[in-house]
Amino acid sequence: MSATLPEIPLAERLRPQSMDDYVGQRHLVGKGKPIFQMISRGTLFSMIFWGPPGSGKTTLARMLSKNIRAKFEQISAVSSGVKDVRQLIDQARKRRYELEMLQTVLFIDEIHRFNKAQQDALLQAVEQGDIILIGATTENPSFEIIPPLRSRARTYVLNPLTIEELSSLLDRALIEDKYLASITVEFEDRDMLIAYSGGDARSLLNGLEMCCILAEENGRVLITQTVLEEAFQRAFAKYDKGGEEHYNIISAFIKSVRGSDPDAAVYWMARMLEGGEDPLFIARRLIILASEDIGNADPNALLLATACYQAVHAIGMPEARIVLSQATTYLASTQKSNASYMAINAAMKDVREFPPYAVPLHLRNAPTGLMKSQGYGKGYRYAHDYPGHFIAQEYLPDEMQQRQYYKPTDEGREQRIRERLRNLWEKRSY
Repeated sequence: MSATLPEIPLAERLRPQSMDDYVGQRHLVGKGKPIFQMISRGTLFSMIFWGPPGSGKTTLARMLSKNIRAKFEQISAVSSGVKDVRQLIDQARKRRYELEMLQTVLFIDEIHRFNKAQQDALLQAVEQGDIILIGATTENPSFEIIPPLRSRARTYVLNPLTIEELSSLLDRALIEDKYLASITVEFEDRDMLIAYSGGDARSLLNGLEMCCILAEENGRVLITQTVLEEAFQRAFAKYDKGGEEHYNIISAFIKSVRGSDPDAAVYWMARMLEGGEDPLFIARRLIILASEDIGNADPNALLLATACYQAVHAIGMPEARIVLSQATTYLASTQKSNASYMAINAAMKDVREFPPYAVPLHLRNAPTGLMKSQGYGKGYRYAHDYPGHFIAQEYLPDEMQQRQYYKPTDEGREQRIRERLRNLWEKRSY
């Protein structure tokens, strides 16, 4: 006879009620860390939680609110507008001034989906302390949250749960949940279930529960690969976002693009996408690669990679795979140069190893008479006043005049750059 399945989802049934049960984010909740300190002191500030799905943002917000005995209000930016926000703020003001200074924590899930006007509506209430705002976002707050709101809130980054953290959560579910404890659950490959979750606690628990729904017979569940594929509605791609395989595959992807093999690059990218990798992670790697490995050999590479990121952000999966494929195949196929990458590394090495030499006087601005009398700007020659908009003069500190960092190659557009620099700077080895 099958056990009766509770109506409340497993992820909700196991939501931690105290910090002792909270899994992950030790860099925030560990002893002496920022959120641990807030809990210890019974204080709370407005903040933004930036992290992937299932990393514990909502749970942490709830427990922080409970710790200071505040009224907890939760809305989703997907379904709420300015009117809803203002109504909640009005209620919070009444609590603050009429109900013995009762504080209100306003938790806004997916706050990055609020437009500028909606975010503006929060500013005064946060500034005056009418609400303590906790926003949750899966997107970079630097791009999605308006600066005035970011300046009034502290941003904390939450990480995907590690294999060990997910494993401990799985153990807890099997022992503490009444439904799971009433049946026998066995795994053909326990690690595969953890890998499917991709560092997402909610995905892990919901997937486990779905496996039980699909496979329970007379109080016994055997979770096979077939059951997992049915539960998660996709085939298993060996790609552990939190483990070694993640780094192996992204390394193979980058090296394939660097090595001008578009076929291999697309294959490794497909492995990542099928394994549940965030497409924006891949797009960010392409931007870095466009400068590090292509550089001025093809300046369009950086433009294309940046446009790729913006497009992927705008449309999401599954269509984003097409944009990623276009950018990847172009970057893999075009000319390569790491000269810009090598130049900044060499310059930073010198900056660390040599004293901070003074800026030559002729390169300094002289906005005041005193500065002019001290020689600021004296002898500087304005390049546009000379033929070819160039005049040879020293731009490095006197002690560094023999240094050369940028050494352009003969690849693509960089060959023309090299020829021009060679004609301009006869004493340098371009």
